Amino acid sequence: MSGTDKTGRRRSGHDEGMDVNVSVIPAFLATHARVLDRRRYDLLMGDGDASSALAALEGYRNPDGGYGWGLEPDLRAPESQPGAALHAFEVFKDIAPVTAPQAAALCDWLESVTLPDGGLPFALPISYPDGTAPWWAGDDHTTSSLQITAVSAAIAHRVAAHDPAVAAHPWLARATRYCLDAIQALDERPQAYELSFAVRFLDAVHDGQPRAAGLLKRLADYLPADGRVPVEGGTEEESLRPLDFAPEPGRPARELFAPEVIAADLARLAGEQQDDGGWVVDYARISPGGTLDWRGAATLRAVEILRANGLI
Repeated sequence: MSGTDKTGRRRSGHDEGMDVNVSVIPAFLATHARVLDRRRYDLLMGDGDASSALAALEGYRNPDGGYGWGLEPDLRAPESQPGAALHAFEVFKDIAPVTAPQAAALCDWLESVTLPDGGLPFALPISYPDGTAPWWAGDDHTTSSLQITAVSAAIAHRVAAHDPAVAAHPWLARATRYCLDAIQALDERPQAYELSFAVRFLDAVHDGQPRAAGLLKRLADYLPADGRVPVEGGTEEESLRPLDFAPEPGRPARELFAPEVIAADLARLAGEQQDDGGWVVDYARISPGGTLDWRGAATLRAVEILRANGLI
């Protein structure tokens, strides 16, 4: 069980040291976050509605059915991008059991930019690089990326659990085959984000893809016991943690980590709430707008994980 003390700080019954001050989060989001993340937070906490979250998402949508305009905070250009698609799928997941036709339309757009092998390019050409991270602006758009395809497909499968149009879409089937084959072909530890998204993809498809269980066990060999994987080329402090690989209890990916490792990481995440009510990120700050956007998104993500694990 959990309770709330007089300050509004939510105390977990699992660990009396895991305190999160829920009462100050809305004020933090009001001063730091996008309307989209504020609407998603309200929906997560049971105070919002699907139509409001979808209306906020619509501002990032392009006529081609894809998303741009900084929906991925470090990719500020207006063009539709695979890196923005995954964030749109997050909203379509949030609104369950409500469905939106924009989800299937996004699959149509992704199908239109999928490469012959079934994978997505990491990024497509952009009109101007201002405010955009160099890894987005300068990437080779003619080569498939396991990293971006895996995370997009992983979240799309979460949407597909309640949206039949996404579940039946040919793009999702193609992307799924590509990811399974690409993970099967790995012969050394991939870089941190690629490893994380591959794990999350396999977790998402575990119940419906016979190959997933064996591949997940193979990826476990690339994970250190403490679950901390430094990000190559990132900031000095930038690492992925166990909850980046296995955020949800009761899922196959959670079995890759010892219970005490997950407990310690939950305590870390809860303890990283700042005095202003929000959470921070440890990766490079690319633009003033992106820095604010990331703090709002990181706060939403922290609350989502802590809530899923019974700590809020």
